[in-house]
Amino acid sequence: MSARSRPASHAWWERWTHSEHARGLLLIGLFKLSKAVLSVALGVGALKLMHHDIGNVVLRVSDALRIDPENHLVWLLTYKADLIGSHELRRFSILTFAYAVVCLVEGTGLVLEKRWAEYFTLFLTLLGLPWEGYELARHTTMLRVGLLVINLAVLAYLVWLLRRRRRVRLRLSE
Repeated sequence: MSARSRPASHAWWERWTHSEHARGLLLIGLFKLSKAVLSVALGVGALKLMHHDIGNVVLRVSDALRIDPENHLVWLLTYKADLIGSHELRRFSILTFAYAVVCLVEGTGLVLEKRWAEYFTLFLTLLGLPWEGYELARHTTMLRVGLLVINLAVLAYLVWLLRRRRRVRLRLSE
């Protein structure tokens, strides 16, 4: 059975299995989609905490995890939590929902191998690098180093992919 005579559902699968770069785009797209899910969860969590005493919530969680309430980290979290009000939680949830939408658009476009999504992701990754560099210089942690390495790898892959596609298009147009 030729590729033309197969049903459309098989054409989609063949595109994925025969696409040279589908795995890389799929991996980046799934990473972006997982960030969207995590952002939504954080936003919902912040909204659920809006009318609660957050310091008390920290103490209850530490008690449930059997962590000593006199622990320095628990004390610090309780102290900082008391500084957070409904306005800050609302602002945080709005920002995380907005970020989730951006990640959802990026991830969906990359999974579907849309060229605009590759450029969009490239642009947003470039836009975030100065902030990541500043945060890393301010306070170096393994998490920040890891995020920077991931974003640099995504950036390098997308630049390579877009340049390669451009060279192919130029060769075909000659």
